[in-house]
Amino acid sequence: MNALTHTATIEVAIGRDACLYHAFITTAPSTLDAPATLTLDVAPLSKISGWAADLLVLDSALASTPARLVLVEDRELGPQRARYREARHLFKPADPVLVGLYTLQEWLWNRLGVSQPHRALAHA
Repeated sequence: MNALTHTATIEVAIGRDACLYHAFITTAPSTLDAPATLTLDVAPLSKISGWAADLLVLDSALASTPARLVLVEDRELGPQRARYREARHLFKPADPVLVGLYTLQEWLWNRLGVSQPHRALAHA
């Protein structure tokens, strides 16, 4: 297991397999992603940087750079970080308060294209 990372996390269970995912802000293209990496949001860095755990100071050129909010599987975190940094892309932790568990759950449900079970039950 990797050293603790101060970022938003979510555990995803499919059947008997459970994986821990960490949320990060990156400017890396998806071609550098590990197989289990999921993109939750895509926008200019000026928008995506609002999800970062630490304040990012952006000049006008950097502000318009394409960026993503991604979930990186725990076992792939080290190699993923190395690939992004080797290619000189930003890779910063997402704020665990702004991108909390319920936010991550909602984004995952939307990403999967599935109606959210807890909301359907609340309206029944």
